[in-house]
Amino acid sequence: MTTNLLPSRSANLGIFELNNPAALNSLSLDMVRSLNHVLPQWQSDATLRATLMVGRPGAKRPCFCAGGDVKSVYLSGRGLSGNPADEEAARTNQHGYGHRGLLTADFFREEYQMDHTLATQDHANMPQVSIWDGVVMGGGVGLSLHGKYRVCTENTLFAKPETAIGLFPDVGGMWWLSRMMGGLGNYIALTGHRLKADDVLYAGLATHFVPSAKLDDLKTALIAATDTGDDWKGGDCVAATLMSFHDESSLSKNDSFLAKNRAEIDQAFGDKGQKLEDILTSLDTMAASGSKFATATLDTLSKMSPTSLKVAQEGIRRGSELPNIGEALKMEYRMSQAFMKGHDFYEGIRAVLVDKDQNPKWKPDTLDEVTDEMVTSYFNNLGEHELQLIPAKKMSKM
Repeated sequence: MTTNLLPSRSANLGIFELNNPAALNSLSLDMVRSLNHVLPQWQSDATLRATLMVGRPGAKRPCFCAGGDVKSVYLSGRGLSGNPADEEAARTNQHGYGHRGLLTADFFREEYQMDHTLATQDHANMPQVSIWDGVVMGGGVGLSLHGKYRVCTENTLFAKPETAIGLFPDVGGMWWLSRMMGGLGNYIALTGHRLKADDVLYAGLATHFVPSAKLDDLKTALIAATDTGDDWKGGDCVAATLMSFHDESSLSKNDSFLAKNRAEIDQAFGDKGQKLEDILTSLDTMAASGSKFATATLDTLSKMSPTSLKVAQEGIRRGSELPNIGEALKMEYRMSQAFMKGHDFYEGIRAVLVDKDQNPKWKPDTLDEVTDEMVTSYFNNLGEHELQLIPAKKMSKM
């Protein structure tokens, strides 16, 4: 267990508080393991009525979760973690094959198990509520988006920025991004565009808006709503409470960035079966006709890892054809391990989080050099090291 994740219970509400504000509540492996230990037990507890996921605010700003602890994964893959096994694996090129005991494998395997447990919770009778007050990125999206309710505030800043660090929008992203309306999923996945409260409401990512000044009252009301008594017959006991706090009067979803640019987003990104080159061709044509949106988007995409862009696009295409979130997470695990063998993840983390020069040198550095064969290799089966998802009921007995 770790003090960076604080599980508690009030009445019949199970509360997870992410307690790592100095790191914007980024998910460490210890936090993932703690949640994987507690959550299955809670899901097997017939007296619990709902779960609540919140982030401890930082000294200067609120934050839900800025993502996974990818810097530690970087150190593992480079053999710089202090773990002799990591060093030996880096020396012998063993990272990226799913070997247990290496953070480059364990972190993604156990995080995806956590995401699956959250996604398959009985949300009809034990809904999860997540409070998106502040930054919600990367792994923080996986913690919350698979739950039934996501409450945004005026402080919400949502993004899937992985293509900027040589990775891909994971934690179930290949599943839900491929199912968003029009071209929104492809656009969010490839550009990493930062979304505000009106955007996430417009896109259906958030379910409610509550001003941050009322969050304490909301928590108190949720606790009271779960105090249902012994004669409870099942069902969702927090829906009415959430609606009573929901207040969009200060927002206009139709004036959000996504709404204003929706037609052009759909024009360029709307065909989920298209290749990345088709998107760029559309954007070039739109930019030539004077589209400021297309010009800005082309500039953004030019800074991303070419490999990440092509692999993410192919992952979304494949994800749209998968039958459930579990199969999507298994595919994502294969993708994650391929990135751990490559160059761009380590270069992206170096540029953003280690040296912080914001000047990654991608290899390959052009889209033309990323061949179809290279992209296909990111989906190769891992054999005995494939992701094996454990049902929550079985985990609760382990």
